[in-house]
Amino acid sequence: MNLALWLQRVAGARGDRPALMLGERVVADYAGFAARAAALGAALAGRGVAPGDRVALFMKNCPEYLVALYGIWFAGAAAVPVNAKLHAREAAWIIAASGAKLGFVTPDPGAALSAETDVPLVDVTGAAFAGMTAGVGMAPAPRAPGDLAWLFYTSGTTGRPKGVQITHGMLAATSLSYPIDVDEVRAEDAACYAAPMSHGAGLYAPIHVRMGARHLCPASQGFDAGEVLDLAERLGPLSMFMAPTMVRRLTDAARATGKRGAGIKTIVYGGGPMYRADIEEAVDWFGPRFVQIYGQGECPMAITALSRAEVADRAHPRWRARLASVGRAQSVVDVAVVDGAGAALPPGEVGEIAVRGLPVMPGYWQAPEATRKTLRDGWLMTGDLGTLDAEGYLTLVDRSRDVIISGGSNIYPREVEEVLLSHPSVREAAVVGRPSAEWGEEVVAFLVAAPGAGIDEAALDAHCLAQIARFKRPKAYVMLPELPKNNYGKVLKTELRKMLEETET
Repeated sequence: MNLALWLQRVAGARGDRPALMLGERVVADYAGFAARAAALGAALAGRGVAPGDRVALFMKNCPEYLVALYGIWFAGAAAVPVNAKLHAREAAWIIAASGAKLGFVTPDPGAALSAETDVPLVDVTGAAFAGMTAGVGMAPAPRAPGDLAWLFYTSGTTGRPKGVQITHGMLAATSLSYPIDVDEVRAEDAACYAAPMSHGAGLYAPIHVRMGARHLCPASQGFDAGEVLDLAERLGPLSMFMAPTMVRRLTDAARATGKRGAGIKTIVYGGGPMYRADIEEAVDWFGPRFVQIYGQGECPMAITALSRAEVADRAHPRWRARLASVGRAQSVVDVAVVDGAGAALPPGEVGEIAVRGLPVMPGYWQAPEATRKTLRDGWLMTGDLGTLDAEGYLTLVDRSRDVIISGGSNIYPREVEEVLLSHPSVREAAVVGRPSAEWGEEVVAFLVAAPGAGIDEAALDAHCLAQIARFKRPKAYVMLPELPKNNYGKVLKTELRKMLEETET
């Protein structure tokens, strides 16, 4: 089933309902939304985009994002959403790796991308896009549940991004489990896209389309805590996805202005470590508006959930332990904690988290070896370590991979290390994360200078900014005569983390 059918059906039944909004302005009702997406699908087909082809989205949040996404699905193609915060070179690499035939962009960040790729780019604010969305539409191309809908690029331990194949069936399963395990969706609701639509926020769009809800993009095209609080008061009930750092910033802004979150229906948080003190403070200030989810790109948004009642509960004798967990398995998956041989461990024992079910990916794009390592006997091996208790609550203990999650975005140390090592003054580099009250984690680089060279931090900053996204740039540099290593020459990042802990105590 093509997910574009949900839009077509809602437009037929509730075409006059407001659909797309930019701030307080209604850009399109559901009839207009569906007509523009269907026309775009036909225009893509006219340009030679066939079912199964890929089309990239390198855009800031805006109503046109959903028009482009659904237009791609009308044509039977697969969307390749690219984080708008990435460097143009990084985006170009993803576009090339996916084999995208076309890309839709906003002026910022799209302007820099044209110099990095030969793939045709269409500015969604321009006349060409307006023309593509104004013609005669098409019916959604037939798609099977296993057909590709969304190609999500997430970096691996090698530092090179891998394309997670997300199918129409996976998105349907994630969407239909949302009202069961996360939150009820009603036609009067508004999905607010303050977090990137290329990630978790966008993955929740289909269920809100299916229920005929509004889709609201802040005029800032990003997250501004004051703007979100004002929009909620005027346009609620609002539901939105937030990274833990966004929750912290929203709470701080609300406390500073005395606002209690009027109009906010639900904040779904996930995508990184949430400090228990932060969520306790948020609930104490805003009330029971929060739901936690745990997922990965390989099982998008659909591994576990901790309900709003459980997040807000203070009466249960184990409420603190529950609040420190990521909840229980969602309805469409099995979750287990296993040992190195894949055998399930007893409650309370630490092991690798594994998940299987309808939302689990069929594999990585054109990466069979990585797929074999990650999918074993039908189970997705998450690489995360955790424990399950007797009631089924899953608690994350650590990440077996070295990924740094800063502000809800993944940063992979190897990628940053390779950039640092390309500077002539650097002989060795190792990158780790350290706790940050503002961002969750931040990047710290340990460096060994090249013989006879001095290290200029400003020059390294400029070197990084020329090659990778700003949020991946190290926030601190630590100079060492040599990096700690084991007998095999592998850098001991555990020792580097200990150094950071010792300097902060």
